[in-house]
Amino acid sequence: MAIPVETFFLDPEAQGTLQAQIRQMIAEGILSGRLRKGERLPSSRKLAQHLGVSRITVTLAYTDLQASEYLEARDRSGYYVSRNAPEPPRMAVHHPLNDRIDWSRALGRRFTGGAAPEKPHDWSRYRYPFIYGQSDATLFDHANWRHCALRALGQRDFLTLTADLYDQDDPRLVEFIARHTLPRRGILARPEEILVTMGAQNALWLTAQVLLTQRRTAVAEEPCYHGLRDILLQTRCHVAPVPVDRDGLPPEALPDHADVIFTTPSHQAPTNATMPLARRRALLSRAREMDALIVEDDYEFEMAFLRAPLPALKSLDRDGRVIYVGSFSKSVFPGLRLGYLVGPEPFIREARALRLSVYRHAPGHVQRTTAYFLSLGHYDSLIRRTGQTLANRRRAMEAALAEHGLGVEGRGVFGGSSIWMRAPEGVDTGELDARLRERGVLIEPGRPFFHAAAPPRNYYRLAYSSIPVERIGEGIALLAEEMRKMA
Repeated sequence: MAIPVETFFLDPEAQGTLQAQIRQMIAEGILSGRLRKGERLPSSRKLAQHLGVSRITVTLAYTDLQASEYLEARDRSGYYVSRNAPEPPRMAVHHPLNDRIDWSRALGRRFTGGAAPEKPHDWSRYRYPFIYGQSDATLFDHANWRHCALRALGQRDFLTLTADLYDQDDPRLVEFIARHTLPRRGILARPEEILVTMGAQNALWLTAQVLLTQRRTAVAEEPCYHGLRDILLQTRCHVAPVPVDRDGLPPEALPDHADVIFTTPSHQAPTNATMPLARRRALLSRAREMDALIVEDDYEFEMAFLRAPLPALKSLDRDGRVIYVGSFSKSVFPGLRLGYLVGPEPFIREARALRLSVYRHAPGHVQRTTAYFLSLGHYDSLIRRTGQTLANRRRAMEAALAEHGLGVEGRGVFGGSSIWMRAPEGVDTGELDARLRERGVLIEPGRPFFHAAAPPRNYYRLAYSSIPVERIGEGIALLAEEMRKMA
């Protein structure tokens, strides 16, 4: 690989001859790791023209670096970073900079410091990855996804691939959502009531930004999805956590006043509780009394492999007070980052305007590829195959948990891909997680899902979306062994 000549600059305040400055510039590039072994440097003529020096000056600098084994010359090919060049130090060499900014005062707002869980990027190297939301390569339909992506690259879809959609979305994807996805949840919506987002979390963020202010109150489930909790804290609104029970969010426990109620009725995150039909109607009635809006996060409804899910809360809404959040990232693959919002047209209009100012729209090629994957039937086949596999894994999980007497706190009535667990009092699942990693086991400590300043430490989540069924028993046995040691 040739190193672009545009990346070389002489420091106008540097001391020494031009030859020495060029030699130092290249040596520092190698020692910092910016210039790597085997990469070809610009020709002496090009570098001289770029730096505004004579060619002989560059040639002499190259010759000195070759003598020091920083560079090596190859016949009729030029100079390359030598295979014997010094190794960059483990600590990267940074450009000397005396930062005089007081960032404690300069930062207008802070978005760090939350309790978001650590998501190891190398999760697949663990033998027993009981973590949520990762794809299983053995289940994904690589061939048909590749076919759809290539089709979306064709001349017929050139405008979808290259055009700036501005504040609009791919009409094919919106049509599929309106005619196929939403009717499965009992929802009817016009294209003007649908907005494509960069995943469900982005949909929640847009919703919170449009609906909440510092003077408004949002109800959130306790425990709840940690991403939503952080979003609500960032809006600076008043947050009223309401503890869930075995049937999800209890309407009678809601505060006397609230502006927006965030809930996951079909598959509570993270406890997996399912809200019964009667409670859904009661929640709508309570929201009507308070004149509150409801944001329904209907994640994972496709993973109902035990029995058909209950109608979505929005399908029961007759007032237009429910805003619906859906996602394809959970069911296709998490890196897709494609979700959608469904709500009354005035709300969608404002969410669309906000999206326009942030990133305009999701990439056209991603939208069109997904539209083809959905409309050609590949998505339904994937869901059926995934559901059958998850059903087998869930049976193996439940058998292993029962065998070792581990405490199950919540499991999905209709399916899902995880089980909410409770360890004995005194067991810190954060510490348990650290000990299990040394044995190739990954779990999710439950602390980040709680709003409380001193949340319970003995909850954790076990997912079975990415672990082969034959390893589940072994992994649960290791988990039980470490928990006994700690207890």
